[in-house]
Amino acid sequence: MATATQVLFVTSEIYPFSKTGGLADVLGSLPLAIRDRGIPAAVITPFYGRLRTGNYQLRLVSDDCPVGYPWPSTTAEIYQADYEGVPVYFVSRGEYFDRRYYYNTHAGDYFDNCERFNFFCRAALSWIRRQGEAPKIIHCNDWQSGLVPAYLEFMRRNDPYWRETRTVMTIHNLAFQGRFSSRLFWESGLPHEAWHMDGVEYYGDFSLLKAGIAYSDMITTVSPSYAREILGCDFGCGLEGILSARSYRLRGILNGADYGVWDPRDDKFLPCAYGHEELSGKHRCKQMLLREFCLSDMLEDRPLLGFIGRLRDQKGIDLLIEIMSRIMDMGVGVIVLGEGDLSYEARLLELMEEYPGRLAVQVGYTEDLAHRIQAGADIFLMPSRYEPCGLTQMYALRYGTPPVATAVGGLRDTIVPHPDTRSTGFTFERSEPGQFLEAIQRAVSLFQDQGQWQAMVMRAMQENFTWDKAAEKYLEVYREAGARVQPDPTLIRA
Repeated sequence: MATATQVLFVTSEIYPFSKTGGLADVLGSLPLAIRDRGIPAAVITPFYGRLRTGNYQLRLVSDDCPVGYPWPSTTAEIYQADYEGVPVYFVSRGEYFDRRYYYNTHAGDYFDNCERFNFFCRAALSWIRRQGEAPKIIHCNDWQSGLVPAYLEFMRRNDPYWRETRTVMTIHNLAFQGRFSSRLFWESGLPHEAWHMDGVEYYGDFSLLKAGIAYSDMITTVSPSYAREILGCDFGCGLEGILSARSYRLRGILNGADYGVWDPRDDKFLPCAYGHEELSGKHRCKQMLLREFCLSDMLEDRPLLGFIGRLRDQKGIDLLIEIMSRIMDMGVGVIVLGEGDLSYEARLLELMEEYPGRLAVQVGYTEDLAHRIQAGADIFLMPSRYEPCGLTQMYALRYGTPPVATAVGGLRDTIVPHPDTRSTGFTFERSEPGQFLEAIQRAVSLFQDQGQWQAMVMRAMQENFTWDKAAEKYLEVYREAGARVQPDPTLIRA
């Protein structure tokens, strides 16, 4: 790691090297935005097996980084890649990370996830310690890196190298907490004094996310609304107590969208480009999408609804399934892209057989298809039960595809609901089938008035959720944490 690095991001995934969801998109953008403000940044992440088959320029920088977990002689290999001027370091240990999936299979979580990410956290700190200068900030993300602030809390008491380093813990999704047997705490290498209700202990278990919340200097989450929601029992997932106790250290910062990747004016995955000034290209994208999925030509003049996301209860896919027959009664088309719960996958495929030419389901996820659905659909569906931030609704807005979404978390912060004169989409308050259906009906009804619909589409496309704003707020948080981050003028973007 370059000695000039001031902000080091620790994450379990980063686009384009690894991705299961929005976490990867955030880490593929925020370090670049921090760097563009003159702050030298780097990222450390696991070396997953699939990287070996990707077209990435990786080089081995250490083959014997000492980790000492789970036994004293254990080491890691460290690889490095350059990502648009930001160094990315990869922690490699085949038995932990050379697997088909990152965290789980359809059968459930990997049984050794605690050991895997304990190893990763310790390897990250070991690699940093071997460098000439400690970073000013270590910015951790979700439970997979939650042990870093805990280790650092105790390490900096005795090692002067860490005295000036501060930690930030970002919660991307509080529902995923890294909760494991207490036995694994006693084997983790953390001191016994960390085992208490204000530390890493959680109802007798060992919680990696709680460790990050308890011991980080600052805590952030990915939208202002979600920061407020997680202080209550409805969205606090059992951690509302410690979050409320540390709320003076909690900030909600809305994620940005990477418009270098998600912009219909310059999108390599689309059959033709378009912008808010000229929308004819969007209709062409819809025509091509209908042909790609063998959907009826009659849908060219009827609303086409798109859903992209994990097929899990959080995303409200069960609500969509429950009202599908009522949606079909409206004479519209629906495209679903995602994977998750096997029962939801099976039911969606059954429904596709019931509504040939009207409903298309693609189980799985590909980046190119996600772009084409955003561009070719008329209405985007996000019936989430909770949504810390959400990025797909930001993409939908830029692609002129007004969302129908639950008014929670970042969805509330990014969508101006109809009938506001500034409206960019439609929201409903409670995750209930009836409310979701009524919101879809409102959207389909407005679609009939093409004058009003096109006005909404143009407003939506001009919304601007850039990483510039988020990066400035994160720099404020770093300084609140006590980090002396100083810009290097040679790195500031012109």
